[in-house]
This record gives sequence, structure tokens and C-alpha cells, in this order.
Amino acid sequence: MEKEDFIYSCGKLDNDCIFVDLHIHSRFSRACSKDLNIPNLVKWARVKGLGLLGTGDFTHNEWLKEIKQLREDNGIYWYNPSSSFSNDENSKIPDKSEEKGEFPFILSSEISLVYTNNGKGRRVHLVYLAPNLEAVDKINAWLDTKGRRDYDGRPIFKISCRDFAAKMEEIDKRIEIIPAHVWTPWFGIFGSKGGFDLLKDAFEDKYYMIHAVETGISSDPEMNWKIKDLDNLAIVSFSDSHSFWPWRLGREATIFKLKDGEKLSYDGIIKQIRENSFIGTIETDPCYGMYHFDGHRNCNFSCSPEETTKLNGICPVCKKGLTVGVEYRVEELALKSKADHKNKKCYYKLLPLHEIISLGLGIGMNSKGCWKIYNELIDKFGKEFNILLNISREEINKTIQNELISDLIILNRQGKIEVKPGYDGTYGKAIIGEKEVENASSSSDDNENSTIVDENIKAENKISKPIVNQVSSFKKRDLQKRLF
Repeated sequence: MEKEDFIYSCGKLDNDCIFVDLHIHSRFSRACSKDLNIPNLVKWARVKGLGLLGTGDFTHNEWLKEIKQLREDNGIYWYNPSSSFSNDENSKIPDKSEEKGEFPFILSSEISLVYTNNGKGRRVHLVYLAPNLEAVDKINAWLDTKGRRDYDGRPIFKISCRDFAAKMEEIDKRIEIIPAHVWTPWFGIFGSKGGFDLLKDAFEDKYYMIHAVETGISSDPEMNWKIKDLDNLAIVSFSDSHSFWPWRLGREATIFKLKDGEKLSYDGIIKQIRENSFIGTIETDPCYGMYHFDGHRNCNFSCSPEETTKLNGICPVCKKGLTVGVEYRVEELALKSKADHKNKKCYYKLLPLHEIISLGLGIGMNSKGCWKIYNELIDKFGKEFNILLNISREEINKTIQNELISDLIILNRQGKIEVKPGYDGTYGKAIIGEKEVENASSSSDDNENSTIVDENIKAENKISKPIVNQVSSFKKRDLQKRLF
């Protein structure tokens, strides 16, 4: 069956916009490369087509020292390529971008809150943005009275969502709190394992401080529009990247308005979040997420929410309870009341360019062959988002002389690449012809790769081994017959 055109696409954008990723991490977070520094983030953000990044991890003192070297202007922190730490020994990766000017950051961080509420263990991740370093220093001083910050860029604290929000409001009312990857089972605020049914249950009398939620890889705006509790909130998307590589950084992003000549400011970005007035978002297909469907990874079993209901939530292989995924949880909460989300934003459903090239070649994303084609496209067309969204099939094929990959880029733009859903910490698989193509990347740097039952005992993030793309070859006419 031919996949229908994606109807919520933003279409062709004008130049009055900026692609933004405010949820990232530093090399001081778990499962991050030692090369994850500011210069490398800037290099690959520019290649991707991002115009603004969050700093991530401002609670970690070593990372904060580097952040404090940035030049501040209107709550935006500018990196200068000529600054001293741009010559860091870890910054040896060739710069594919011709842009050499300053690059902007917003102060951002993520916190893991682990506590008991109404007799149930809660585990919630929150992203939060700060207007200035004075606010950051006050946040860190307060957290020091609650525990340690030095062991991880995303520290764990026994603080409730309500109390955290109250303290942020006390420190500075311009601090913005955004519940992160809200549906992931283990650490999403709506997650099936440690979450809530309503935001008000989590934030109580400080519920009014929440203006937006982050979709996470396993959900998209259309799924979130089903939830009455989110009717009046903005639906934003960021990558939660633990890597600077372009198949991670900016894989999900939010598109803000920024007119030519307009000065970038913290207040301007926060205003668009709070008023839900930004343009739209970049999303991966939610089926690609590691927790979209239900199942057991160790039993090699997955199923749809409907099948889970028939099975009474029990795995037919091991006879234990299934890990309930995002789609099931969304449908469960959607049944509680009818949603009426009036301010729906457009969005693109895209896989990163490396993923598409990898699918076409049948080799890993970090292979020489994949990089060769990627570099040819970047050298010709400048930015990855420009290639994914704007460049014609004819221009692409003229550059790389590969009709299959040219076709896949256009299918990706149309939201027509079919994906077999991921489950229980396992990525989804793109379906091409009669083949299932595994995600070819290392999954050691993702927001959804946590399968930990007790966060107080075990490390929060499981480091998965790279999965090698196992497609060897297939005929182009079979792909065209199936997808066109």
C-alpha cells in the first residue's frame, strides 16, 4: 500500500526563520564523547543548518567554566571561533562550514528528579532555560544544598516537580521549564513507568509555569494533540543529543521566527515558546523511537497497543509484563477526555541525511562511503536542512550520481519512508522493498535509551552497542514499485 503524503508539513519556508536545538549535552554527561566540546558543537550545528543551540549541562562546573568564556548579549551567549578554547586539543575535526563568525547559545540544562509522590516512585526529566549566568549561579548554589552536581552533566536530585518549579520561579521568573521527552516510559512526565496522568498532578500549584512540552523521538505533535491536558501548551522538539554528529544534533528541532536584521534575544525566544507563536518543528518518524511500540527486547517480541490489550499486557514469550510504549500510553490518556488543540503547528517528519544515505548504500552511517556522499552534498548545497527540505531531486542526483539516494531524499521529505516501530529500547527499522533496514548508528547517545528500573542504584543511561546496517543490496525498481 502506498504511503500517503504527510499532510502537516510546513512546506517551503522563507528566510525569516531559525532552526533551534535547545536540549543537548556536553562531554560531562554520561555516554558522551570526550570530543563533545563547544567548537565541535558549533561546527556541526552550522553544517546541519541550526542557528541557535542550548548550552546544555550548565549545572556541571567544568562545563560552566567554558560557557562563561562566551560573550553575552541580550541573554544570548556568543561563541567566537578565535577564542582561546577554540584551539582545544579535542577539536581536531575538519570544519565543513564556511561560516566563521560568532555562533549563539542559550543557557540550558537538564535535571533528573527522582522522588515519591502519593506512594508511587516518580522519575522525571526536565529541560530548563536560564536568562543569565547570575540565575545559573543561584540555581547551582541551591542544588548544592540538595546533593552533588559534579558526577554528571544531568544530575539526579530527590526534588519534586512542584518544588523545583517553585524554586526556579523564586530565582528568576524568566526561567523556562520544559518537561523533556514527555512520553518515554522511564523518565517522561507522562511515562508509563514513573510519570503522571496530568501535568497538574506533577506541578500542583505551579502548573501555570509550564508553557511547553518536548515530544521526544517516540512521539510527534499529532500524537500530543490527542491529549486534553496539552490543549493550551506549545509542542516543541529538540534532539537531546549526546553527540555533535549531524545524525544526532538537530535530528529534532524547533523553527522560530527571526526576521532578517532582527536581534536574537533570550526574551524573544521565550516569548515565542510561551505564546506558542513559533513556526513549527522538525521531527523524526516516531516509529523510529526506541519506545514507540510495546514489547520485550530480550524476547524479541513487539506488538501494537491493540495487541497488548488482547494479551492483558503479558509477554507471550516470558509471561512477564510488557514494557508499555509511547503509543499505548498516548492512547490510554487520550481516552480520558476529548482534546481540542486549536493552535496546531506544522512540522516536518524527517530522518537525518546520514540515515538516508546509509539506507541507500546499505552500509553504516559513519562509513567512508556514507561520508563521501554526505560531504559532496554539503560542499554543493551548504546545509543539511537545505538538502532535506529544498533541493530538487534533479540537482541532488546531478551532484552525487545516485538515483536511489536521490529518490530516498525526496521520499523522506514527503514523509513516505515506512518504519517498523521500535520497542523496549530497540530502534525502529526503515522498510525498503522487502527488506527491513536497521538503524545504522551507535545508540549510545540518545534520550530514550534508559531502561533502568531503579535510578538510585544503576546509572541512568544504558550504552547500547552500534548496530550495523545489514542491507547488502536491492534493486531500485523494487523500491520504486513499493513506495511510489
